[in-house]
Amino acid sequence: MRTRTSTTPRPPAAASARRPRRPARRAAAAALGLLLAASVTACGQEAKGGSRYHPDSAKGSTIGIAMPTKSSERWIADGENMAKQFQKAGYRTDLQYGDDQVENQVSQIENMITKGDRLLVIAAIDGRALTDVLARAHDQGIRVISYDRLILGTPYVDYYASFDNERVGRLQGQYILDRLGLKKPEKGSGHTYNIELFAGSSDDNNTKYFWNGAMKVLKPYFDSGQLVVRSRQTRMNQAFTLRWDGGTAQKRMDDLLTKNYGTQDVDAVLSPYDGISIGVLSALKSAGYGTKDHPLPVVTGQDAELASVKSIIRGEQTQTIFKDTRKLAAQAVQMGNAVLNHKKPEVNNTTDYDNGKRIVPSYLLDPVSIDKSNTKLLVDQGYYTKKQLS
Repeated sequence: MRTRTSTTPRPPAAASARRPRRPARRAAAAALGLLLAASVTACGQEAKGGSRYHPDSAKGSTIGIAMPTKSSERWIADGENMAKQFQKAGYRTDLQYGDDQVENQVSQIENMITKGDRLLVIAAIDGRALTDVLARAHDQGIRVISYDRLILGTPYVDYYASFDNERVGRLQGQYILDRLGLKKPEKGSGHTYNIELFAGSSDDNNTKYFWNGAMKVLKPYFDSGQLVVRSRQTRMNQAFTLRWDGGTAQKRMDDLLTKNYGTQDVDAVLSPYDGISIGVLSALKSAGYGTKDHPLPVVTGQDAELASVKSIIRGEQTQTIFKDTRKLAAQAVQMGNAVLNHKKPEVNNTTDYDNGKRIVPSYLLDPVSIDKSNTKLLVDQGYYTKKQLS
């Protein structure tokens, strides 16, 4: 509208009639400005992954939980425990299992990013395979917690929740020494025992922590000659068990027994995980172990899976490591809740977990050694019922 140039005074009535229209025009302009601002904000949210939630209002947002497999009861329990606890804290959850296929897990995480999940909690199938997808998550402003298995080769891991995995290995190694009655390394002692070594999966960063912890305890006895690895497979890369698979472990144990124990017995097997232990025990039984005249060797394990705890009660598997995954799930939920609400999660290790790109702030829980003498602990703590172990 053009500006009037006439200097002729307006009639009072006309001026009075026009005054109410000015605030109306201002209100309309203000409303239009708000609409434009809202449009710009909406476009900005779309560019950040289509999140429906205000960054300062975390409750009600979705947490993506990526677990590796349903083939282990442990991972099923971990996923379900986290989902329940996140939901109780006021979040939605998107729980996915990758069936031990890296491409499945990557696709699932990509889908979580596309849907605008605000936080990812990931137990990686292959800790080195997530670099690209986590870069995309970072670009969308999505935070990441590495769960039990440290994700490698990317700076875009915010926190790590796990157990003290080197201590797990030390507990397994020390249990073998205690059961064999080896109190200190002593060359020429005359007491020698045969042992075979199994490691976890080559693509799981935890494998080296379990192995290194066990070797710190066992190596002095290799050096003294009190422990003998007849297969001479004493390096971690010789003992890997891809995907922690029990069938793979069984085949390897069959081969070790056939080639190295014709007239000798194996006295102990270092196994880092219950699923591997079950495979090892199957091979041993097939070779004639497990009778009164030919007892099973000491066999360690980890995760206190129900089948292995029952095996321990029967006198087959000898030991396992109890890691209360309910507490680990609770720790991950606490971390996630803090991160989403702009707070610093509690950590107790800021030095040891280097993923190749950064030292990831971590919270480590304590593992517990379980054998036939203390399986009741699992019932007392409500992990299993008495009926389940009968």
